[in-house]
Amino acid sequence: MAVKVDVVRVFTDREGHHGNPLGVVDAAAVPVDDRQALAKELGYSETVFVELPEAGDERARLQIYTPVRELPFAGHPTVGTAWWLEQRGTPVKVLAAAAGDIATRKSGEAWWVRARAEWAPEFSLYPLDTVEEVMASDPEKFGEGHHYVWSWVDKLEHSVRTRMFAPDLGIVEDEATGAAAVRLTENLRLSLLITQGKGSQLRTTYDPDGWIEVGGLVRSEDSRQI
Repeated sequence: MAVKVDVVRVFTDREGHHGNPLGVVDAAAVPVDDRQALAKELGYSETVFVELPEAGDERARLQIYTPVRELPFAGHPTVGTAWWLEQRGTPVKVLAAAAGDIATRKSGEAWWVRARAEWAPEFSLYPLDTVEEVMASDPEKFGEGHHYVWSWVDKLEHSVRTRMFAPDLGIVEDEATGAAAVRLTENLRLSLLITQGKGSQLRTTYDPDGWIEVGGLVRSEDSRQI
């Protein structure tokens, strides 16, 4: 039986360009033991399996998979899922992930999620002197782990340029990484405007109590049948 996979791009720019593709699947359509294999076949940096809420429910449960493993939390899958649930007419206030309850909110056209910084994986952060150095970084030179290279675009505006590499997750380069944005926000103790990859845009808000919000715009792509 074919499985429908909705595809969205998360953290696009204002014109709807760029963004990180996300596969979104009704959890009821795929047994738990088959989800990792489907995520690998799809090949997106993450695929989510969502237990669809009933009308009026304020919570939805989801699982997040990279091509090689399940994650307790990730940014672009949760932002994308919050947007996707609203589009189907069942918006929720909380996404229940393995890491914990993730609050969601909408502001203008953007969707935001709120999470503990420690829910995100550890990232090796590489501050570079210029945007040109960030763009010249070679993914092949990064090995095991999560690697986030960044530089200031405008320090007064809290604007940065970034790229992320995680080859051991099956991701040579990730186009837009909410979890890395959370870790960088925690490290700098600043709310940030982040441009990542080819031009994806993420925003964060910093809370000294350890809660970080990450948000951005989402656009839909054509669905797939697997």
